Amino acid sequence: MFESHFGFSASPFALNPDPAFFFASKGHARALAYLKYGVFQREGFIAVTGEIGSGKTTLVRALLESLDPDAVVAGQVRNTQLDSTDLLHAICIAFGVAVTGSTKAHMLAALEAFFTGLAAAGKRALLIVDEAQNLGLKELEELRMLSNFQFGSHALLQSFLIGQPELRQTLRSSALEQLRQRIIAACHLGPLGADETRAYIEHRLLHVGWEGRPALAEDSHARIHAHTGGVPRRINQLCSRLLLAAWLADSNVIDAAAVELAAEEMNAEAFGNLAETNAAHEPIASSTSVAQRNFP
Repeated sequence: MFESHFGFSASPFALNPDPAFFFASKGHARALAYLKYGVFQREGFIAVTGEIGSGKTTLVRALLESLDPDAVVAGQVRNTQLDSTDLLHAICIAFGVAVTGSTKAHMLAALEAFFTGLAAAGKRALLIVDEAQNLGLKELEELRMLSNFQFGSHALLQSFLIGQPELRQTLRSSALEQLRQRIIAACHLGPLGADETRAYIEHRLLHVGWEGRPALAEDSHARIHAHTGGVPRRINQLCSRLLLAAWLADSNVIDAAAVELAAEEMNAEAFGNLAETNAAHEPIASSTSVAQRNFP
């Protein structure tokens, strides 16, 4: 669609997290540094929180791409709506550990044997738990107990907890004092500022071969930031809509008026009021002009 029209090599604002598009904002660069510091420390917990769409998954994927697979074996648990036994089972699956038996004792023994084997081979295990805000106190305590596995004087497992802001509140619980003492670093991903929002947009466009077409008028950036709050996923959604609208209208400029219209249409769609928006505004392109477009 608009990608080939504007000469892009790919969609610049796809919602699927892609480490190739990682943007090192001040907050994201700091969070990545914390994660890398945790890997260097070889033990303990790192906690990274952020609102929905703040770029946590892209951050994790950027970290994973930077790891040496001959030194670090990483396992990810993405579904955290689990009790403590199911969580252990999910960890076994994440590391590809075969378990003989179905009890918690069997799973713990299998995991310890696997982690010990890695250590003996000069490797170590890193567990990344996404959506960690869904874990209860019992499940978080189970993760702490796993951190007790040792090979000589070295911890066999370190864990990174990635989640929404609710995770921070959970970790403040008095029941998790021992876990808190093992958190060596924690940070929160906030929204991008106005200048960072502009840099983020241009970073993604340049990554796919943007050469200034369509042009983003000076007044468009502030409106994009205002409507998205600097949240990366929201920026992606709005900018994708803006590129689509520019393609349909055969326009080479995106200005503040285009941003306002696109944002209003998206808001109306989200609340089921698209009919009201269509009645109040002329469409960007008629149905005939849309049909005449050559879809790749």
